[in-house]
Amino acid sequence: MKTKLIFSLLFSLMTLQISAQEKKEEEAKEKWNYEPNFMVGVDVLNTTVSFFSDRQLFQGFISSKVKGRIHAIIEAGFEKNVYQKNGYDATANGPFAKIGAFYMLATDKENEFNGFYGGGKVAGSFYKQEYMAIPVRGFGGSSASVSMPASSQSSFWIEGTLGGRVQLFESNFFIDVNMQPRYLIATSKQDEVEPMIVPGFGRSSNSFNMGFSWSLAYKF
Repeated sequence: MKTKLIFSLLFSLMTLQISAQEKKEEEAKEKWNYEPNFMVGVDVLNTTVSFFSDRQLFQGFISSKVKGRIHAIIEAGFEKNVYQKNGYDATANGPFAKIGAFYMLATDKENEFNGFYGGGKVAGSFYKQEYMAIPVRGFGGSSASVSMPASSQSSFWIEGTLGGRVQLFESNFFIDVNMQPRYLIATSKQDEVEPMIVPGFGRSSNSFNMGFSWSLAYKF
């Protein structure tokens, strides 16, 4: 009799545990109910500046609210730039891509897409570079330079993002402004020469750089 009672008790506990687990899974599925939503934007500021400078930068993004205040984002673009400083004369051009997420730190009660946000992304670029001049120390301390042929390179970095979005009147258009502190974590080298330009990362002789964008976006 005692054995039957023990088995009955164990069976009941197992049944209750399984039911509770199934209930939790159902509640979790109900809580995370993704509804397709997309915002597509184009960097207007850097595109406009491209017509008046050596740096030609064209980039855009697609973002989507995933859950609560969390948004996923993908960025892509193309940059062509030159570096002429401290005896260097170099060019680089190629595409780049970034993927990451951000969190809406503060939102408008009437529109959850209005507000300030912060987040991070991982990024990479596969590009072509060419050095017309690289400063070297010549015989007797005299200055000289060498050149390198065009080559294919790759670089990867991480970047933070801090910015804000505001809706234009009652339309589906938004203005998105943000700044992006960047840190280069890995890069290929041509004859052990550090890259002076990385498309998407910018011109820099060190591993840290800062980016800025002013985009016009449309919410579908």
